[in-house]
Amino acid sequence: MKTDEQPKSFEASLESLEQIVQQLENGDLPLEKSLELFEDGIRLSRLCHGKLEEAEGRIEVLLKDARGEPVTDAAGRPKTRPVPAGDEDER
Repeated sequence: MKTDEQPKSFEASLESLEQIVQQLENGDLPLEKSLELFEDGIRLSRLCHGKLEEAEGRIEVLLKDARGEPVTDAAGRPKTRPVPAGDEDER
């Protein structure tokens, strides 16, 4: 993969990364090709990590109450189900 080519989605990036890992694990590539693939893999890994962080941030926003505080259950764990309307005080 060339540096100017970037998969557009997380899934495409992850698939490309998996292919690179398979090629590197085979171990039958010349050193220069291995280094090129390793660099592409690092770039894709960072891209995937960034997309995951972005998704996590979006989820955190969705799991906050009207005051911007995390919605938690009685044990202090983040709630994983939507808060019913009128239940804003249940945190």
